Amino acid sequence: MRIAILAHVRQRIAQPFAGGMESHCWYLAAGLQDRGHDVVLFASGDSDPRFLIDPVLAEHYERTFPWAEHRGSAPLIAHLDAGYAAACDRIAAGGFDVVHNNSLHRFPLEQRRTAMAPTVTSLHVPPYDALYWFVAASPAPRHRLTVTSSRQLAAWWPQGAPPEISVLHNGIDVARWPFTSRGYGSAMWCGRITPNKGPHFAAAAARRAGMALTLFGAIEDPDYWRAEVEPLLGGGIAYGGHLDGEALAAELGRASLFVFTPCWDEPFGLVAAEAMACGLPVAAFDMGAAREVIGEAGVFAPAGDVPALADAMRAAIEIPRDVPRDRVMRLFTRDRWLDRCESLYREVARDPDAAVAA
Repeated sequence: MRIAILAHVRQRIAQPFAGGMESHCWYLAAGLQDRGHDVVLFASGDSDPRFLIDPVLAEHYERTFPWAEHRGSAPLIAHLDAGYAAACDRIAAGGFDVVHNNSLHRFPLEQRRTAMAPTVTSLHVPPYDALYWFVAASPAPRHRLTVTSSRQLAAWWPQGAPPEISVLHNGIDVARWPFTSRGYGSAMWCGRITPNKGPHFAAAAARRAGMALTLFGAIEDPDYWRAEVEPLLGGGIAYGGHLDGEALAAELGRASLFVFTPCWDEPFGLVAAEAMACGLPVAAFDMGAAREVIGEAGVFAPAGDVPALADAMRAAIEIPRDVPRDRVMRLFTRDRWLDRCESLYREVARDPDAAVAA
């Protein structure tokens, strides 16, 4: 199939990934290419050159509108609207069999556009006002939507979802997250360093549990880093930088525990699945889809409760490493995920009435 993947353009679709959305889009493009599809990635022009890039913007907008400036910015909104309007026009004229929309922008959701190019939209966030009403009006015979968890489905459609909506769990390439049979007693946290990811809670709980912890990830919010995270470093708590996938997998293989601290309604938690693939049990805040993803491979604490999280760390480290790995192999592999993506593409690209019935 000829497939257009429309990406979010806040960050590059390239390693080291800024977060789960960038990782999801990269692995989607790479996986579909590996399966022989003709893929064009509509993303920022500074994304990974291994893909055929049709740039929505010349460069990712975090570079043009840094973190402290872009929230609610009218110039940024105009910048994005112009980029996505032109990209959607090029997709409509490009002879694509299907569009996989990961953009979180309103234009690709419009029924006049999905009528021209069969579309699968993956939602990676909880509902928010700027997008909610466009999503609600978008289901159509040639437009299917997915969410990453049952928890996210209930958040978007509390009264029940229409037939065009389904849960599509994320999948990971387990070959890139190799299992190791033992760690060396330390804990690990990784993700975007921002308040809604809660790394300061992980550091405080590790100190209370008497366990060494290393934090990895991009420092997205420098003010938060300086005020809440950096003062906790030292005495076994360290920052290991922002690593690419291969280096991060090696660090996970040496650790004995993963700490997952969402402070928002986390739709999935890709980093937890990656850690589990390497054999790490998880101590987690019970937020969003954490239980749905981690299940028997972890121990849970109420969000924001540092003493309870420290207790969860002590308990979770005793879970055998084959338990998290087996859960990933059953539920969250790349092949399982890509099989489902291809099935959705076939459904939405064939006869519209049949697609809705399916």
